[in-house]
Amino acid sequence: MNDIKKALGMPLVLFAAASLLMGLYAGLYDPSFNNYIAQTYNVSPLARGALEFPREFPGFLVVFVFTALTFITDTRIAALSALLVGLGLWGQGFLSHNLTTVVIWMIVWSIGSHLYLAVAPSIGLRLAIEGQEGRRLGQLGFLESAGALVGMLIVYWGASRFHFSFGVIFGIAGSFALLAALCLYRIKPQPLAGGARRLVFKRKYWLFYALSIVWGARKQIFLTFAPWVLIRLFDCGIETFALLGFIGTVLSLGFRPLLGRAIDAWGERVIIAAESIALIIMSILYGFSPSWFSKEVALNIIMACFVADQLLFAVRMARTTYLNRITESPEDLTPTLSMGISLDHGVSMLIPIGGGLLWTHYGFVPVFIASGILALLTLCLSWFIPSREKIRGQI
Repeated sequence: MNDIKKALGMPLVLFAAASLLMGLYAGLYDPSFNNYIAQTYNVSPLARGALEFPREFPGFLVVFVFTALTFITDTRIAALSALLVGLGLWGQGFLSHNLTTVVIWMIVWSIGSHLYLAVAPSIGLRLAIEGQEGRRLGQLGFLESAGALVGMLIVYWGASRFHFSFGVIFGIAGSFALLAALCLYRIKPQPLAGGARRLVFKRKYWLFYALSIVWGARKQIFLTFAPWVLIRLFDCGIETFALLGFIGTVLSLGFRPLLGRAIDAWGERVIIAAESIALIIMSILYGFSPSWFSKEVALNIIMACFVADQLLFAVRMARTTYLNRITESPEDLTPTLSMGISLDHGVSMLIPIGGGLLWTHYGFVPVFIASGILALLTLCLSWFIPSREKIRGQI
């Protein structure tokens, strides 16, 4: 019994449990949010794009918040982040009576969500064996995907069979996030190295910053307007998004660990370049399938692209492992990841407004032409990523 208790208290076990629980919350919340604001508040494409400004603004501020939380260990910040996620979801589910209060609680959720994004990769890398960082992040990603899978099943069955309200869905999601906060709080904090945190913005990391900015712009177009295509053009409901999320998550259970091994074996340049080519093709299909094919065929193509994009979001771990290889010191890693998130979200706040204006005045096709151009830019940037041998020679 003591051995079991000791094992359950190990940092890797607790962090793995937290990863699973955070996946559960995401599996409930992510497929539901767009339908929630569409069905409850009937927002326009422009208003939907504008909502991304308050939703993403905390992501822009994350590097400053992270730096301000000086002398607090990353596992404690992760616990606080999960707590804010849980509170924000409960607020959206039970304490929101109009769009204004939705935005307030959404900001609370967003602060927690983006802080967690900043610290979780560095915790995972610290728990990895040297040379197998990609594999460890892939394993943790597998657990998140497994949790998301269960969460999406809950949404699908709850909405289609038991008519769960959005409040119930968000309440369950918030409860999982609060349990994750408890797991993270139980991880014994490591002493801080190097004293107070500082902002890290170094010329050496320019490529990581550039990749973060372009990825943030591309990501936000797909996050905001890909679901909107399915909702507005094809009248897809929450059950459809839960089912697509389920399919994507099932596939990611195998994809993420394989991706982690592929990063370790082939390097970040090959993986990011391959992702960029896939995104160019997907952008073309999103924009032109409705005019090239029948409605039924176009719907199937766009749903396939929606699932594929879920898988490709995992490629962000390649940016993390690349940064981990070039950092001058371990103390640079988390602050630089935070800076990358802030730069990513600096464009993420504005891109959806521009996309909403494009959609309103010219239709949805130019929105996805823009995403294809951004993917092409990422492809160009990927060729500047040096090989591992060259990185080792520089360190």
